[in-house]
Amino acid sequence: MVREFSFSFGFRKIEENNLSYQEHRSRLIYRAIVMMLLTTTIIGLQVTRLAQLQLIQGKHNRERAEKNRIRPIPVASNRGLILDRYGKAFASNRLTRSIYLWPKEQLQEQWKITAAKLSPIINIPANKIIEKVEEAITSGERNIHLTYQVSPDTFITLQERAEEFPGLEIRAESTRYYPHGQLASHVIGYLGEVTPAELETNHQYQLRMMVGRIGVEASANDQLAGKWGQRLIEVNAQNREIRIFEEKEPQGGKTVKLTLDLDLQKIAEKALGFRKGAVVVLDVNTGEVLAMASYPRFNPNVFTKPVAEEKWRSLHSQEQSFVNRALQGYPPGSTFKIVTSAAAMGSSKFSPYSIIQTSDSIYIGGIRFKEHSGGYGPIGFRTALAYSSNTFFYKLGISIGHTEIAKWAYKLGLGGKNLNLLGIPATYNGLIPTEEDKRQIYNDAWYLGDTVTMAIGQGLVLATPLELAVAAAAIANGGKEVKPHLLADQTNSPEIKPIPTELKPEYVNMIKEGMIDVVDYGTARSLNDGTIPLTGGKTGTSELIGKKSHSLYVAFGPAEQSKIAIAVIVENGGYGSVSAAPVAKQVFQTYFRKYSQAKYN
Repeated sequence: MVREFSFSFGFRKIEENNLSYQEHRSRLIYRAIVMMLLTTTIIGLQVTRLAQLQLIQGKHNRERAEKNRIRPIPVASNRGLILDRYGKAFASNRLTRSIYLWPKEQLQEQWKITAAKLSPIINIPANKIIEKVEEAITSGERNIHLTYQVSPDTFITLQERAEEFPGLEIRAESTRYYPHGQLASHVIGYLGEVTPAELETNHQYQLRMMVGRIGVEASANDQLAGKWGQRLIEVNAQNREIRIFEEKEPQGGKTVKLTLDLDLQKIAEKALGFRKGAVVVLDVNTGEVLAMASYPRFNPNVFTKPVAEEKWRSLHSQEQSFVNRALQGYPPGSTFKIVTSAAAMGSSKFSPYSIIQTSDSIYIGGIRFKEHSGGYGPIGFRTALAYSSNTFFYKLGISIGHTEIAKWAYKLGLGGKNLNLLGIPATYNGLIPTEEDKRQIYNDAWYLGDTVTMAIGQGLVLATPLELAVAAAAIANGGKEVKPHLLADQTNSPEIKPIPTELKPEYVNMIKEGMIDVVDYGTARSLNDGTIPLTGGKTGTSELIGKKSHSLYVAFGPAEQSKIAIAVIVENGGYGSVSAAPVAKQVFQTYFRKYSQAKYN
């Protein structure tokens, strides 16, 4: 009984052991299968990811890796300064920070996430950011200039969260700055972003480079711009610079010094105020332009970054703010009587002491040409200029003819021949009329009445304020035509040297004395109030059909040993003595205060 029991017990033990071994073996096999499946899955995922990286996204990632490693960074040159004659800045530069994006740092889908996070920080709609990225990817641009002049708070925020914005770079740059805003804007000009067409034709230009558009910024652009440099840098995944591989230093632009006097420019613009018109101030001996004001003006600081097309159209539609009225042709009115006086004596038909009978009007071809304030009886050049007698100059014109008047207009600097000496792009629209001009403009012949109106600066005659200042300067300096210019390094150069007008000294002196009489007791006697030294001048009222007349005044001062000539026009300002002459007086006051008697004597 015992053996039987022992045998069966032993058999069960063996059986139990076999079952335990099989279960253990099954578990081991299961575990091995699970491990193999897991290993296969992990390897499969890695292979899949590797295939995706190498095959599907291989080109993109290779480019990204290379771009991550080395980046070409253009380095803008500092634009040259534009200074007044004493070294005060009209145009300078200041440091700003700009945001750039590198489109190939992320996939387009990833950029959508980045743009959504970036938008509220830089205040640019996310869809606009995406548009720029997509445009850059399509066009092949390496980077995008996203925004200018990043504020300090925005800069700090982006630096702290740099890891959230792969492909974003903040770059320090030098941008144009006009410390006096609108002051002398027509002379200084403004900048605009280089166009694709300009990039093709000028290999010195770089993408997003700002170049001069009008004024000195445009005419002296090559001198001011300098040459851009480049840096080849290595960056890490956080867009932080690791090291510089190669660096080509930029060459800064050269400084341009102007003949303008900033103080005179300020007072000229202040005196003109918010009235359409212009003021020109010249050195009567050298032709240096000391001030050139025009209103309406514009603020060139607006254009130191790209301007949206809608805003651009808006700016250009505002009262012709970009028109330099100092170079705009106007009927000169009685200021032109200086030219007619020179023509009468220069033709040898009249002497400085000739006397002409004046009256309240004259009739030509049945048309009555009036004297503006009744006749003055028999008078000479001095009185005729002092009181601006019309009938005196009507009779001069009839006697000498329009050809002789035109001849001496050119000799005194009118007719547009000096415009290119200014060094600023401009289109001449003045006119010293001929018979052919009238045929082309009106399809009509030239009549004696045209000569009569020409003699007093009406009809077809158009002269710019700059030209009228040149004519006044020629009388003030003894009969030399000065060459008006803005660049200081041109002064005293051969091409700028004043040339004789061939007007005899006694003729010049008679006109000069007449202009002094204008201030002493004539139509501009308001300037003879003792607040400034005695000056010479000539008022003008340019009549317009259906509108209020333009107000003009030309002057020189002081009366003896003259230093400056001034021309002023106030559009629709009425009489020259009422609107234009007071502007010239303020300029004289500033000039005489700044340059003491000891300095200009």
